[in-house]
Amino acid sequence: MPCAGRTFELWLLLGLTIFCVFECIGTGAESPGTPNSLTQYQTASTNILPVERKQKSITPPVEANTSLSVFVDTKAVLHCPNATLDAVVVTWAVTFRDQTSCSRDYRTDNNKTSEKTCTDERISWDFRPDQNFALQINPVAITHEGYYKCEVVTPDGNFGHGHHLRVLVPPKVALSLGENGTTVCWAVAGSPAAQISWTPTGDCHTVEERLGNDTVTVQSTCHWEDRQVSEVSCFVSHVTGNKSLSIEMNPGYKLPLNWNILYIMLSVLILFIIIIIGCVLLFKICGCRKCKLGRKEATTVVEEDEMQPYASYTEKNNPLYDTVSKG
Repeated sequence: MPCAGRTFELWLLLGLTIFCVFECIGTGAESPGTPNSLTQYQTASTNILPVERKQKSITPPVEANTSLSVFVDTKAVLHCPNATLDAVVVTWAVTFRDQTSCSRDYRTDNNKTSEKTCTDERISWDFRPDQNFALQINPVAITHEGYYKCEVVTPDGNFGHGHHLRVLVPPKVALSLGENGTTVCWAVAGSPAAQISWTPTGDCHTVEERLGNDTVTVQSTCHWEDRQVSEVSCFVSHVTGNKSLSIEMNPGYKLPLNWNILYIMLSVLILFIIIIIGCVLLFKICGCRKCKLGRKEATTVVEEDEMQPYASYTEKNNPLYDTVSKG
């Protein structure tokens, strides 16, 4: 009986061993398939990613626009911020404020430039177009105001960048007295139009006049009714800078009619008094001269009268006179 139990246990152990061997063989046969699937997935992913990147790279950038303000008679440089060295064609298309247009092109494949209807020599490439696609305007004039667009063609697509160019012209400011107690302030030939204000505030009227060179003259006329203003100031506000001028109102201030009559009468009275005083002084001067002359004549007569008695006495008592008389 003990031998039979041991034999059964040996058979059972052998069966388990064989079963484990077959399980291991089956697992080893399936395991090579898994790396192949992973390799295929990785290969497929590798093939997909470049396609996605290529699709993203050919999407053109969004077109951008900027505003640029420059002073007249200065140099302006307009850039293509998104331009790259792999550009094929670069074109500057310009539309001026008077709706005229021109364009400048550059091709990188043959390194040639062309100017279409751009006869203004002040508009040119800032440097060599094969190294810098910027456009320069030197010097800037009021007629150069407008829209400048840089269009770039590349293997990855096309894009553009625009500049709204605004030309600033500082106005000439003047202030003077007008008629009927008014004061006039001018902001001449400015772009854009200036703003004029007054201190103190009064009854003002402002007009604008557009000149032929696209500049604007602003004239403000102001007066202060029933107010005795001694000094006024004109303040001109402009994007190129602010200016302030002052003027005295006394030279141009007119008094009411009754005050004018009073001043005239007072002036005549003062003149009359001066004439009277002058006449009195003249009479006194002439009277003094006559008095002095009269006194001198009287003194001479008195001296002669005093000498006559002495002379007659000498004639009577002098022996010489007697001898002469006897002889």
